[in-house]
Amino acid sequence: MKPLSLTEKILQSHLVGQDELPPAGEIIRISIDEAFTQDATGTMCMLQLEAMGVTRVKPLSVNFVDHSMMQVGFRNPDDHQYLKTVSAKLGIIFSPAGTGICHFTNMENFVKPGMTGIGADSHTVNAGGAGALFMGAGGYDVALAMATGEYSLPMPKIVKVNLTGRLNKGVMAMDVILKMLELVGVKGGKGTIFEYAGPGVATLSLTERATITNMGAEMGATTSIFPSDEQTREYLKGRERGEDYQPLAADEQAQYERVIDIDLSALEPLIAIYPSPGNVEKISDHAGTKVQQVCVGSCTNSSFENIASFAEMLKGKRVVVDTLLYPGSRSVAMQVAESGYLTSLYASGVRVMENGCGACIGQGGSPPSGGLSLRTFNRNFPKRSGTDDAEVHLVSPLVAAASALTGEVSAPELDAPITLPQSKPVIDTASFIMPIPPQEALDSEVIRGPNIMKLPDFEALPERLEGEVLLKLGDNISTDDIQPAGAFLPLRSNVKQYALQATFTMVDKTFSKRAVAARDAGGHGFIVGGENYGQGSSREHAALCPRWLGVKAVIVAQFARIHVANLVNFGIVPLLFADVADYDKINQGDQLAIDVSNLEGDLVLEAGEQKIPLKPAFGPKDIPVLKAGGALPFFKFHN
Repeated sequence: MKPLSLTEKILQSHLVGQDELPPAGEIIRISIDEAFTQDATGTMCMLQLEAMGVTRVKPLSVNFVDHSMMQVGFRNPDDHQYLKTVSAKLGIIFSPAGTGICHFTNMENFVKPGMTGIGADSHTVNAGGAGALFMGAGGYDVALAMATGEYSLPMPKIVKVNLTGRLNKGVMAMDVILKMLELVGVKGGKGTIFEYAGPGVATLSLTERATITNMGAEMGATTSIFPSDEQTREYLKGRERGEDYQPLAADEQAQYERVIDIDLSALEPLIAIYPSPGNVEKISDHAGTKVQQVCVGSCTNSSFENIASFAEMLKGKRVVVDTLLYPGSRSVAMQVAESGYLTSLYASGVRVMENGCGACIGQGGSPPSGGLSLRTFNRNFPKRSGTDDAEVHLVSPLVAAASALTGEVSAPELDAPITLPQSKPVIDTASFIMPIPPQEALDSEVIRGPNIMKLPDFEALPERLEGEVLLKLGDNISTDDIQPAGAFLPLRSNVKQYALQATFTMVDKTFSKRAVAARDAGGHGFIVGGENYGQGSSREHAALCPRWLGVKAVIVAQFARIHVANLVNFGIVPLLFADVADYDKINQGDQLAIDVSNLEGDLVLEAGEQKIPLKPAFGPKDIPVLKAGGALPFFKFHN
């Protein structure tokens, strides 16, 4: 029998409709054990489920409220009320505001080794730290998984990351994933699952592993995974979930696409320099740079171990810059309090914030104008912090502590590794609101606030697209650039207003007005971009809102994985330049045309007298969806 990698074992055991795994790139269908959303993606996902006519979800499903919790006006509380009542009706567990960040709280309470999962958030891959295969996806794909219990994806390449040695004092798991980003880059993981193995794995706790898998999303990876071993068993036992443990690892002779070797003992503190997680350099090269703010937490570094290590470095000292802390969950916050660290953090001048995404998603915690913020988060894209001209660098909690004490970028100076006191985890399952029984759910009311807009109806794809290049963009355009979060998040349930007020506003404040004018004049809008278009968050609004504004095709040098699926789901044709050099032949304002009557045939971009060959970024199974005008019209027609 062929020896299998851990990834292959889990995929093989979840295959639907076929017996053997195909070569990389071919589509596979797998059963899904869990599907979840968060509040920034959940309202749209629930609206889609309702539009599909779904009355009860199939897999374990959870709606987490963690992204947009500030209750300024009616929008956020109304959306949370909608999520609570629709969850109860559809058979979904509801995690209210304050319970915790979706990825961290999910791992604490629901993830089991060997599970498959899909979440409407790119950092769903966090669960790989517990030996589970979880992937981020757009909201419609999550809704479909909730409805059917299945998910389709291209068979990924599997790359082994062989860890040896042990982390030295002052070096943390954050430095491991920053090293990976230095080696692989922000697009080097596309179509790949990174499988961590080797003797160094046993030296990393489960929450350290989760930090590493979490930021695999920044490499564009499908997901990342660690084996399930004694560290996994100890974590689950501490969560009173010992029965969920099973040992899982690759076979000894498993074959991989390639192997990356990392000696943990050779690593030093690293820093990702604004404006990309891929700009990785040594802390020592930036020592002494003044900082105005430090933030610790987010789904990446918000465990008890992270916060306790941060607090130990601050004990008996006072921070000299604005320092914010976001615990990963109420459970973590209570453990921090019971261990005495809450008092010491307050004494050190730290602002302890709510258990949620907060500053990471631009919900509060913005740095001052022109300021530099050091954050233990996973992204540092331009303007994501909420301050247009501020910069964000990414660091470990220990570097954050050292820098908060000095007011400048500083490496942690330790005589010995930090030793944390014995502390029993706090269990907080009482926060979850369970769904009501199916029979009762038939008559239950779903409460909708005035901000929740009915899903727009989109027409089928015409045989020919003709219109203007509304924007020409460069490389690494993120979904934050396309559909920013932050102050705009409360509009997530109102497609019209989110589109008009936010779409591409970080790039060109005139975009929405110009797009509407072109749409209303009967034109089809085009977007042109470079490499890695659509990187970052899985938010499907970055496809839905441009579609509402009349965008019909996006033509780029290369797409990020999740964004292609989102474009297809909302009927926008994703296309690639057959020759990347042809990117230079197109300018903003040009009039373009494409015959899309046969998406299986040759695709040619007509730009004046020029005939530019294109390639589809979509697959054969996407063609009927695009023809129908998107996934929801396609679903309705066939069901």
